[in-house]
Amino acid sequence: MLVLASNLIDFPILSIHVGGEITRTARAIVDPEDLSIIAFELVGGIVSDPEIGNFLMVEDIREYGDDGFIVDSADVFVEAQDVIRLNKILKLNFNLRGLKVVTKTKKKIGKVVDYTVDSNTFSVYQLVVQRPLMQSFVDPQLTINRSQITEIDDYSVTIDHDKEEIKLTDSSKDEEFVPNFVNPFRKPNYAGQEEESSVSDNSSKTSE
Repeated sequence: MLVLASNLIDFPILSIHVGGEITRTARAIVDPEDLSIIAFELVGGIVSDPEIGNFLMVEDIREYGDDGFIVDSADVFVEAQDVIRLNKILKLNFNLRGLKVVTKTKKKIGKVVDYTVDSNTFSVYQLVVQRPLMQSFVDPQLTINRSQITEIDDYSVTIDHDKEEIKLTDSSKDEEFVPNFVNPFRKPNYAGQEEESSVSDNSSKTSE
């Protein structure tokens, strides 16, 4: 399932231990080597405590759904210096959004304004590209598959050729996360099925 990365910003983080939201995402940290999200920087809530780490590694996400990312507790949050790979990428100050997109012949295609992420692997799947002004009247936005990317640097993304450009469809914008783990806010009943726990019921009532 694909989801727009922009939909993962200001996304709730829910704790099993607390039974509700404890903080939110501030930005995604993308590794330019393999174009995957490795962590989310967090802001607000419990991470305002200086003793609580302010980054969530994607491997510590138990589940993700419409309500937010579910984690065991704030104990999984880390500081940048605690994880060598994370610290290294943060020092690169890499930001996929805003990069120019050009072909091998240096023809300008546009700039990255968003990207879609595979909800199972957190790998960047497609770039959402805003076209230059004169071309935007025909194709305001395009999506480019990661397989067409040949090079990335601090300023631009180079793609194989512009023959591979595809118009962004409305269905791409509307795709949402769906859980791919058993919801820890549910518990099995005696029939071996799942039923909502009181925590889940309370969360649903609050959202209403």
